[in-house]
Amino acid sequence: MLKDELKSVREKFFSKAPEHVTSNVTKATNELIESGAATGLKEGDQAPDFTLENASGESITLSEELKNGPVILNFYRGGWCPYCNLELRAYEEIMDEIKAEGAQLIAISPQTPDQSLTTSEKNNLSYHVVSDSTQEVIKNYNLLFELPDYLVKTYKEDFNIDLSQYNDQQNPWRLPVSGTVVIGQDGTIIKSSANVDYMYRAEPREMLMHLKK
Repeated sequence: MLKDELKSVREKFFSKAPEHVTSNVTKATNELIESGAATGLKEGDQAPDFTLENASGESITLSEELKNGPVILNFYRGGWCPYCNLELRAYEEIMDEIKAEGAQLIAISPQTPDQSLTTSEKNNLSYHVVSDSTQEVIKNYNLLFELPDYLVKTYKEDFNIDLSQYNDQQNPWRLPVSGTVVIGQDGTIIKSSANVDYMYRAEPREMLMHLKK
C-alpha cells in the first residue's frame, strides 16, 4: 500500500537527515497546520472549472472531461518530491480500475509543462499530468501555500533543490498542499482530502472506493 511506502521513505529521512533539517521541516509543517490555511474544499462544494495544458501540450478542461465521467484530481508538489512520485505511481497501478468505473485521473502541479512531461515520462504515467504554472487553480481549490524563508534555505542548501528550476519564475516557492478531490459528473465534490504534511497522502484505493459508491 502507498502508506507503507511513504512510511519507509519518511523513516529513512528522519533517521539520516541532520537535526536542523528535520527540525525546519517539522516546524514549517506545524506552522501551516496552525495557520488553518490550505485545507482544501469540502464535500458538496462545486469543483471550480479550469483549462490547463497537459504534458503533451493539449488543453484539458475539467467541465469537458466530466462529460465523459467522474474525475479524480490529484494535486502534487512536483516531480522532485519522492513522496509525490510514489503517489503518482500508486495511482497508475489502479488506472484500469479507475477507468472501469468510467472515471479518469488528472494530476496537477505548479511545474512548467516541460517539467510535467519529465514527471509523466519518468513515472510512465498514462493519465493527464497538467501544469498550473500560475497556481490559480491550486488557489481556487484552497490548497496553495508558500514555503517560509528558512525552509527555502533548507531546500537549497541541504536538499540541493531550487524550485525556480521547476516552476514559474514569478512564484516558484508556492506549492499545493497534497490533496485529492473526487468529482461527480455534475461537478459536485464527492470526496476531498488535503494533508498539510506532505509525507502523508490519501490512499488511492480509498479514492477509488468513493467512485464505486
